[in-house]
Amino acid sequence: MTATPNGSAATPVSAPVSSPVGSPMSPPVGAKANPAANSTVSDIDGMRFRSVLGRFATGVVAITAIDQETAKPTGLAANSFTSVSLDPPLVAFCVAHTSSTWPRLRVADRLCINILSELQLDVCRQLSMKGGDKFATIDWTTAPGGSPVIKEALAWIECTVESEYPAGDHMIIVARVHHLDKHHEGEPLLFYQGAYGRFDG
Repeated sequence: MTATPNGSAATPVSAPVSSPVGSPMSPPVGAKANPAANSTVSDIDGMRFRSVLGRFATGVVAITAIDQETAKPTGLAANSFTSVSLDPPLVAFCVAHTSSTWPRLRVADRLCINILSELQLDVCRQLSMKGGDKFATIDWTTAPGGSPVIKEALAWIECTVESEYPAGDHMIIVARVHHLDKHHEGEPLLFYQGAYGRFDG
């Protein structure tokens, strides 16, 4: 399996976002300085980085919207998704700077984050493709705000972009939740060590 979620890192990225992007993090009082903490990005081998962080399993989401230029649904697949805040209700995800779909999604009135099920690997592949009609073979309905809800997704979360933070080769997107619901029973689609899978047992 060579495809990876479009708009996200090839493997999960677990960078802390509590400190301002680009600012150094001071160690706790009394803690000894770690020499490795001063390493630059170029000191870390990219393949090793992916291999180590790839041991963190994630789910896969489809971030969808209605393209304002074409009035048609579009979207991308990502594995860097998390809840952020209960009050106000916020979620976050990461999108690569190289994504050609994100510029069309970010200006939409509403976005929908669809939590994909184990049966939706084809949906993930479709949304990971470059160009073409990404929804050509995807069945969908609409959330209350008009964003696309993908059929058989486990759940959907309709939101708007609250803020964006540049972080290396990605953007961290914080989004405010307006509507959400469970949608379909089943098991999640998982992304682990560069491949897709499911729970066993």
